[in-house]
Amino acid sequence: MTSKKYATIRYTALRLGVFVGCLAVLVLILSLRVLPSGFEDPDPLLVVMAALLLSGPLSWVLLRRERGEMSVQIVERVERAKSRLSAAQGEEDAAVDAAKAADTAK
Repeated sequence: MTSKKYATIRYTALRLGVFVGCLAVLVLILSLRVLPSGFEDPDPLLVVMAALLLSGPLSWVLLRRERGEMSVQIVERVERAKSRLSAAQGEEDAAVDAAKAADTAK
């Protein structure tokens, strides 16, 4: 198991790596002229879009474990934030109740 502390950064870096790999393969295929005629000089934007379309499903399959680790990290952070918010709201409610009690005692 890898460090869960950096799971989001790791997943993002690996996802970027898959995209760059797909882009490199597409550029190599296009430069070697392996594809049939009509693909001699494609628009660079179309090549980038094709790399995005290829890298999405590949990332979904290849990075399943890293995505799971990232989701666990995010859920833990959300739960900690919820508990801190709940504690802060409890303190605030206690302060408001004390102020009301002091006002009614006057």
